[in-house]
Amino acid sequence: MSKFPSIDLLSSLHWEDYELLDSGDGLKLERFGKYKFIRPEYQAIWRPALSNMIWDDVDAVFHSNNEESGGKWAFKRSIESQWEMHYKSLSFFGRTSNSRHLGFFPEQATHWDWIGDQVIKCNRPISVLNLFGYTGLASLAAAAAGARVTHVDASKKSIQYARENQEYSGLIDKPIRWIIDDAVKFVKRESRRGVRYDGVILDPPKFGRGPKGEVWEFFKMLPFLLQEVKSVLISKPIFLVITAYAIRASALSLHFAIREMMSGYKGSSASGELVIPEKSAGRILSMAIYSRWTSF
Repeated sequence: MSKFPSIDLLSSLHWEDYELLDSGDGLKLERFGKYKFIRPEYQAIWRPALSNMIWDDVDAVFHSNNEESGGKWAFKRSIESQWEMHYKSLSFFGRTSNSRHLGFFPEQATHWDWIGDQVIKCNRPISVLNLFGYTGLASLAAAAAGARVTHVDASKKSIQYARENQEYSGLIDKPIRWIIDDAVKFVKRESRRGVRYDGVILDPPKFGRGPKGEVWEFFKMLPFLLQEVKSVLISKPIFLVITAYAIRASALSLHFAIREMMSGYKGSSASGELVIPEKSAGRILSMAIYSRWTSF
């Protein structure tokens, strides 16, 4: 009988500016820096552990509608349009927007640490490609560790925020290329140009559109993207990490897709869920699934 892969739960123990304070009744109560927010969390099917008085003492509540991440914020107190956040040596901004997101995904901090470790272990300059890079925290972690980074996102606003995070982190002198483009089209062009990367970071959405209206659908496009990404890897790649949100699939789906993709290279893979432990009652919320491959 073949051995089943293990599914790991990953969470960062190093946050000071973020906490999951409590959850329940389909909601989560979080602290982002000096502000507290309530956001929808459909997995929180239990009761809140903290009192109504504590839940009422928040700065803003996100009310969702039927659209993916859609809805609006109801502000109970006036807050800044952006505010300072820190994780280890990284400095960046939290922000409210037209979606429920607040400028970064705190559960991904464990990836930032792992990516930095992969770069440092190489003990040489390496090139890293970050696709669907959002506001750039993974790119900054790689650059801070010594990598040359190419950061790709279809959103001009996200790229703008990523640049601001780079400056605020004091990494403006680090070699990061900021590219506004469709991920699939960009990788195909890089392949034709003969550009190769030592490491790749992937954070594809469930559904999205490129800058020219290109449609991204996770299950339809991901196998094709992985094939294209393989064509831009060096002959002895260092690492690959992929994270997926809001899809009806287990981490096993990513595990076997990445294992197949990297089967021609010497290395190992690990897969599982990115989770956040709750401060109030010790319950754990699963935020995303992931798979990581490394040559070390």
